[in-house]
Formats: sequence, structure tokens, C-alpha cells
Amino acid sequence: MNIKYIFRLLCVLISFMLPHYVVAQTDEEPLYVDEEDCGCDLYFIDGIQKTYKDGKFGFKRYDGKILTPNIYTYTDRFQNGYCKVVKNDSLLGLIDSTGREVIPCLYQDIDYIREGLIRFMKDNRYGFLDVNNNVVIPNKYLAASSFLEGKAVVAVAIDSFSVRYGYIDKNDSMIIKPVYEYAMPFVEGVAVVKQYDRNGMIDTKGKEVLPIKYIFVSSMNNGYFWVANEDGLALFNNKMKPLTQFLYQDANPLSEKLYPVLRDGKWGYINTKGKEKIACQYDVAMPFKDGRAMVMKDKKYGIIDYSGDYILPLEYGDAGMRSQAYVFSEGLAMVEKDGKYGFIDRDGKIVIPLIYEGALHFSDGLAPVCYDGKWGYINAEGKVVVPLRFQMASYFEHGRAEVYLNGKAHKINTKGQCVKNCKNFYN
Repeated sequence: MNIKYIFRLLCVLISFMLPHYVVAQTDEEPLYVDEEDCGCDLYFIDGIQKTYKDGKFGFKRYDGKILTPNIYTYTDRFQNGYCKVVKNDSLLGLIDSTGREVIPCLYQDIDYIREGLIRFMKDNRYGFLDVNNNVVIPNKYLAASSFLEGKAVVAVAIDSFSVRYGYIDKNDSMIIKPVYEYAMPFVEGVAVVKQYDRNGMIDTKGKEVLPIKYIFVSSMNNGYFWVANEDGLALFNNKMKPLTQFLYQDANPLSEKLYPVLRDGKWGYINTKGKEKIACQYDVAMPFKDGRAMVMKDKKYGIIDYSGDYILPLEYGDAGMRSQAYVFSEGLAMVEKDGKYGFIDRDGKIVIPLIYEGALHFSDGLAPVCYDGKWGYINAEGKVVVPLRFQMASYFEHGRAEVYLNGKAHKINTKGQCVKNCKNFYN
């Protein structure tokens, strides 16, 4: 996460009266010292981090090995060992986790490998490549999805004014005729299709299994999907049977055992049988993770379990980062009250007192905290491990965190030793 964004989200007050913290000099030398710029995203996927220099992007491993130099004008994040990259501001390709350009940057659009094929666009038409950059299906379609369950959605021109969607197989045979105004990929043997501005579902033979009459139909997900009519949303199963009435104004994906749902302006939770397990009573109800979910009511936050019982009572505030607070990481969750931060365990017990002006979640056994305008790191027992001396600090990833000291960015390890951009760090 870019530390500059953390700075914008967390207000760090530096006063002339602040006490000065000093890091004791050690006999251990830094792991290595160079003049590489810091300030890039401290974000790793499979141990790979994006780098940025002179307006171009590249990649390196967490151990510092350069995978690709900074030659790309845009890069995505790695997915399943591959990453989209852009050269010359517009042409896309794919690199693998070694930095090798497996698909050269020749295409207007490209997708990741799905079922052995890669969707691409060239000359404003879509087709499919194999992993060796060989054309398997020529680029002749106006639009196309990637292959899922052996089929891809494609769009063809019916006449000068009309475009319709159908499905092809990997031999480029049109197995379901292009008769739909829109179509989604197959998921769990069914696909959402649209005709006359209404939605329904078909099976792999093209047979209509859910009437095409609804305002909205979601894709199947673990045997369940959502359908909307003029009254609201209802949950259906893969037998095409409604499990609830059309009662809900909104719903979020299944999280562990329950769906967060909105009814009459309040959030609650239903199970996969359509039964309301936790009453719709909250202003905010977040997805469950590890048996816990953050909820908010009357501008106060707490944490509940699957039964709706409070692990943390509705007494806490909203001054922090929502993506960080009330979410457990390494067994602890950051909480805030009256502008002060601390940490609780999974039973809701406060294990690190709410004394800090700012904090981020635990990672690699440490959490960044701010006290008297200075950032440092504590362990799960609340002991200061890296002294509070920085203007800003990120959380750790792969043993590295980014800190700002005297207006300069540095990278440190979990012992607080500088490992990147170390000039003046120890002065």
C-alpha cells in the first residue's frame, strides 16, 4: 500500500514540544545500502513487487532481484503467475513470474489465461491465442469473453444496426446461436442472458431454465443467485426455486455462512436457506471473516459472531480506516474510541490499550502505531519493537515496511534496520 495514501488518511500531528526518540546504534550493518527511490507501492503478490522509476514500471522480488527493468508504461498486478503490461502507452502483453514476456506487447486488449486460451483484441476485433502466442481463433468478433466451462460469449453483427450475443466452443463452433441482446459466461452450467431488456438463464444446450422476464439476474455462485423484479431482490437456488420473497433492496456475496442483506433500509444476514439469521437492524453490516463481522448502528461500531452475539459491543468509533479497523489480522483487530486506537483479541478482550493516535493492522508479527505524532512498531504483546521515531510508517510485507524519517522514504526490516535508501537513516 502506498504510504502517501496512508498519510492522507491518517492525520499525523507533529509538535515542537514532542519528545525526541532515538534509535540506539547497533553493530549490525544494514543488509545493503543503495540509492533506489522509495515511495513505490509496498505491495507484494507471490513475493513480487512493482517498481517505478522515471515514469516507467517494472518488477522485482522481495529479495531484491530485478525481474523486469522499468520499461512499461502500465502494469497490472500478478494473477496466477502472470501480469498484464503495457508498452508505448497502448499495446498490451503478458509477462510471467520470471519477468519473461510470454505474450509480446502487440495487442489493443488482452486477458489472462483462461482454460488454456488468451482472449485478445487486434484491429478492433477479438480472437484467442494459446500460451505460445499462436492464433487459435482468428480475431473476427466484435466482443468476446474469456473461456469458462469450455465456452466463450461472442458478439456478431446481425445487420448494419444490430449486434447479438451467442456462444462458441474452443473449435470456434457457434454452439448457441447469437440471438441475445447480451449474455454472460457460463457458471455452474448456466448463463445469464438478456432479451427485450429482461434477464433470465439458459443451460448449456441453450434451453431457457429461468424465464427471461426479470429486471436483474446475478451469475450462479456456489449453487445460489439473486433475482430482482419490481418489488426487490430474492435469493434463488440452482433448482431455479426462490428461497425468499422479493424483499431486499441490496445484498452482498455470501461470506462464510451468511449473506449480508438490506431490507427496509437496515442490514442483516440470511443463510443459504433464505432464513433471516440476524435481524435487519444495522446501518452497516460487513461480510463475515473467520466467524466475525463488523457492524454499525447509530454511528457506533462493534463485532458480532454467527449467532448475532456481540464479541465487541457497539461502543466504538469511526475515525480510522474502514479497511483496517474491526478486521482481524494475526488474531488481533484494531479498534478506535474517542480518537484513540488499540487492539482486541477474538474474544473481544482489549489486549493492547486504546492509547495510540493512529495504527494499522498486524503483519509479520508487528503493527505500526502512532503516539505523540511519531510512528513505530509494536508486537502482539504491545511492546515497542521498532522505536517511535518516524513521520509515517506502513505495515510489513515479506519482512519489509516503508517509513518516512526527516521527509525521506526508507525501507526497514522487522528489526528496524534500514535495508533500502539508507543514507542519513542512522544519523
